[in-house]
Amino acid sequence: MTPEETRLQEDRDRKAHWRRWGSYLSERQWGTVREDYSPDGSAWDYFTHDQARSRAYRWGEDGIGGISDNHQRLCFAIALWNGEDPILKERLFGLTGKEGNHGEDVKEYYFYLDNTPTHSYMKCLYKYPQQAFPYAQLVEENKCRGYQDREFELLDTGVFDSDAYFDIFVEYAKASPEDILIQISAINRGTEEKTLHLLPTLWFRNTWSWNNSEDKPKIKKLKSDDNLSILEATEATLGERWLYCEGNQGAETPPLLLFTENETNQERLFGVNNPSPYVKDGINNYIVSGQKDAVNPNQTGTKFAANYRLRIAAGETKVIRLRLTDSPDFAEPFGADFDTAFQNRKREADEFYEKVTSPCSLTEDRQNVQRQAFAGMLWNKQYYYYVVEEWLKGDPIHPSPKSRQNIRNSEWIHLFNDDIISMPDKWEYPWFAAWDLAFHVIPLATIDPDFAKRQLDRLTREWYMHPNGQLPAYEWDFSDGNPPVHAWATFRIYKIEQKMYGRTDKKFLERVFQKLLLNFTWWVNRKDIGGKNVFQGGFLGMDNIGVFDRNVELPTGGNLEQSDGTSWMGMYCLNMLAIALELAPENSAYEDIASKFFEHFLYIADAMNCMGDAETSLWDEADGFYYDMLHLPDGRYLPLKVRSMVGLIPLLAVATIEPEMLEKLPGFQQRMQWFIQNRPNLKQNVACMETPGVGARRLLAIAYRDKLRRILEKMLDENEFLSSYGIRSVSKFHANNPYIFRVNGEEYRVDYEPAESRSGLFGGNSNWRGPIWFPINYLIIEALQKFHYYLGDDFQVECPTGSGQMMNLWEVATELSQRLTRIFLQDESGKRPVYGDSETFQNNPHWRDLILFYEYFHGDNGAGLGASHQTGWTGVVAKLIQQCGEYGGQNQASKPAQK
Repeated sequence: MTPEETRLQEDRDRKAHWRRWGSYLSERQWGTVREDYSPDGSAWDYFTHDQARSRAYRWGEDGIGGISDNHQRLCFAIALWNGEDPILKERLFGLTGKEGNHGEDVKEYYFYLDNTPTHSYMKCLYKYPQQAFPYAQLVEENKCRGYQDREFELLDTGVFDSDAYFDIFVEYAKASPEDILIQISAINRGTEEKTLHLLPTLWFRNTWSWNNSEDKPKIKKLKSDDNLSILEATEATLGERWLYCEGNQGAETPPLLLFTENETNQERLFGVNNPSPYVKDGINNYIVSGQKDAVNPNQTGTKFAANYRLRIAAGETKVIRLRLTDSPDFAEPFGADFDTAFQNRKREADEFYEKVTSPCSLTEDRQNVQRQAFAGMLWNKQYYYYVVEEWLKGDPIHPSPKSRQNIRNSEWIHLFNDDIISMPDKWEYPWFAAWDLAFHVIPLATIDPDFAKRQLDRLTREWYMHPNGQLPAYEWDFSDGNPPVHAWATFRIYKIEQKMYGRTDKKFLERVFQKLLLNFTWWVNRKDIGGKNVFQGGFLGMDNIGVFDRNVELPTGGNLEQSDGTSWMGMYCLNMLAIALELAPENSAYEDIASKFFEHFLYIADAMNCMGDAETSLWDEADGFYYDMLHLPDGRYLPLKVRSMVGLIPLLAVATIEPEMLEKLPGFQQRMQWFIQNRPNLKQNVACMETPGVGARRLLAIAYRDKLRRILEKMLDENEFLSSYGIRSVSKFHANNPYIFRVNGEEYRVDYEPAESRSGLFGGNSNWRGPIWFPINYLIIEALQKFHYYLGDDFQVECPTGSGQMMNLWEVATELSQRLTRIFLQDESGKRPVYGDSETFQNNPHWRDLILFYEYFHGDNGAGLGASHQTGWTGVVAKLIQQCGEYGGQNQASKPAQK
């Protein structure tokens, strides 16, 4: 085992708590639902960025390049001041949902460069302008822009022209689980000497203002001289920790030690007297405004910063070192052992990732992209604290308006979140999202299956899952419907751990499966209105993909029978079937459950393809595509003929069953054969279970052979779905042929929109009408691999359509994988499609190898769009890179599915 694997084993065996400290600090706590105590639920307006420096948070903390313990009692991050800004740079700035012309958006440049599963080594980069940060310009310019316009970005302001900025690298290395070495390097990329105030900051999350019985923690100075300062931090449950700050290494003078309280500045925000003169923004006011009485002269408080004043020549690097530890008596905290530990942790991180990717043959560029993808997945861990019942009731300092009971989440009073959770994006989406999380665990499972399993285990526990079986969607509306992909994720990470690490965790599989039975029942009872195995479900994560807002009452009345909703449930059945079959050899009771899901799938497949009447089928024989069906109040059915991802989701409902499995399970095999023989009407629209495929495997699928070919004909057409960078969410056919629906004097339309959304539907910050989205592309690739597993090399399709080039389905899957990964890789000219026409990102040597993993991508040129740090589900590119490297040069026919 590598040293990192040893640490993971020690943590798994509870011999050493290597995960207690990690990159768990959020990047935006302001503007979240948790901090919203407004009467109308306007979270963005209630707690703003401007207030954040002065107002104590109730439910979490944020910072730049920061860490905390696993319950976020004690936090560490950096703050910066260039002598020009109106405020300290303590947190990342961005536009709110109302301010951005395409919704909320962070307006900073920061990058996750490295991280390990135990956070034994972590590295990130923040780019800090030397000019005054253009807060007002970013707000005003974006306010003037509409949905048709591009976003106005920080680079567009000119503050990075002539490289007039600092690169701030923040690195952490653990000498032991409780001994964290910190190294901060500031590089002047400009052409002139500049002064930088670098303020490493240590503080306690405010837990005392809301609960009068809570003991108040304390940070105090123990020692300070030219060479070393020592701070002691004490908290009742965490105990004592010590922060060692190196003296004037690289600074003009020893650092100035500044203390205040992490408490709200009532006077600034609300015009009332402060109980204490030392408040959250005290250090800001001391540094920026020169208010000498804003910090505590007794050098004690709950928030501390060491102000290193650095004069940095052009091209020069200054390094600051600190040490956060549980030991009070280091004789030489910055001796040779400090450097040795850093070097060892870096080397061990390399060794760990070399072993993870050892079966693969990857170019240096692919390795760089994959490493940063893994880093982003690990940096996007966050401490998430939200107790809905307490939040609804309010605190003495935050009384709850009665109107809040009817705004959001009042039916989720059981929900008690106090965990480290993988976030989609710690600035734009600093809250867990149920279906996003299912994709996060795939790349996470390749490097840390324990953490991946814990995510799904937590999500299905009784303090998350609703008593009725629903999984919480996200904090803005826990009751929203997200695609039921968690059984798929559960089985995938079970298989990934089995293949990569040789561990078979059936206890995990069974535990989550039992909870998913409740969730499946919830879906059947709530989303199948007519009891016909055709499902509704609402927007189902693909925000604006429909003709109408699928989450509200339809303008026509009636209901929408959804191709994607029904297909998701077909996929859910097959995922549950696979898990039941895996568990059945050791517990025959699961054979009966497997039979139940087998039969339920056949009913859903039949409903998808005919619903008992060809006129009401979701399958359109003339078009060779699946569509949503509008069921009008007068009983008529009307297909909504939009060529979108909705019609591709049926491909995902596919599974193979091995003959060896059937031999082990005679009860299931007998029931399956009885059903096939006695329900011939249900098997006619699915792959015939009686016909053996390649290797005598058997196949279940909604879209088989003829339907599969016809769907792929459109999906692989570069004038429709197939882009140079993956599968588009809406066909390019609609660029010249918009789908238009008129009702009650209103026009509803779907156009091909390859970039940002051109409407405010769902806030306008997301677009499923043309761009490329990694999660569905990833599932399509897996589905094609499963089809190939059954159909073999003889089943071939034209790829691209009209090219004359024939491929088997494994080759098609490989082609799609390569198109997706191409987004991040340098092309022949050295450009990365993800960065579009950005000269800085494409050409500047200090930018061009830094990778951002966006939320979605331009349907024509692959440029990154939406949230810029959504390594979350876009992080599946790390798994695609691994798979391409592992199988890329081998005989395709011999490839097993889903490895």
